Amino acid sequence: MKKFFGTGTYVQSVGVYNDMEIDGFSIAVCQEMNVELSRHRSRSFDEMEEWGDDLSSFDVVIALSPASQRRALELTRFYHLTVEYWPIIDPSGLGETREAKLNAYRQARDQIIGKLTGKWGEPTEVQ
Repeated sequence: MKKFFGTGTYVQSVGVYNDMEIDGFSIAVCQEMNVELSRHRSRSFDEMEEWGDDLSSFDVVIALSPASQRRALELTRFYHLTVEYWPIIDPSGLGETREAKLNAYRQARDQIIGKLTGKWGEPTEVQ
């Protein structure tokens, strides 16, 4: 989102769980398009609140898995949020070889890019 549409929109990446490091294949396929994820860590909605993020200040939550959709929908009991579910393939168990795994991750990355541009139009700040 930040790569394509700049920093004028406040964007946070949140996982259902906070104990996961970013997968090396995700890092690799994002690096192919100059998006740095190696220092990125997943955090949960609860951690966001603990660290001072006001969840009521968000307009939309994009859920990429059924588990994240359920958690985001729980938040709508307390906050005025729009929740959208974008069913993206989970590449983590796909592919036998390194190249096959990378191709599965590229497919997921490209699905996300397609959803972003489908919702917000062509990129305005590609770096």
